[in-house]
Amino acid sequence: MAKILYIDDNDDNRLLVRRVLLASDYGFQFEEAKTAHAGIELARRSLPDLILMDISMPDMDGLTATAFIRDIPQLHDVPIVALTANAMQGDRERTLNAGCDGYIRKPIDVDRFPDEIHAYLRSRR
Repeated sequence: MAKILYIDDNDDNRLLVRRVLLASDYGFQFEEAKTAHAGIELARRSLPDLILMDISMPDMDGLTATAFIRDIPQLHDVPIVALTANAMQGDRERTLNAGCDGYIRKPIDVDRFPDEIHAYLRSRR
């Protein structure tokens, strides 16, 4: 059973992602953090199989948080997928260059989302 950590400051986004993933047939475990700092610490403690990272958070942006997570040896190979409403030209490339392994735009497609997450898990770094 894959453990997913979702770091996002928006309660509604976390609720939606939690419900979609837990209702899927993949049997995901789900953890969440409301701030980037809390997410980094939770990732360090729980060693998730995949991290979903919001890019725009007030305490620390998701790209900076990604860099901190990439510096944790036990998390070096854990896929980090940007889950963001940032959809301007260059945003996808910027997230990938910052160390994210994937990019999913909000709002998510609730029918496809669990399959997308499963695909990222299969292609684990």
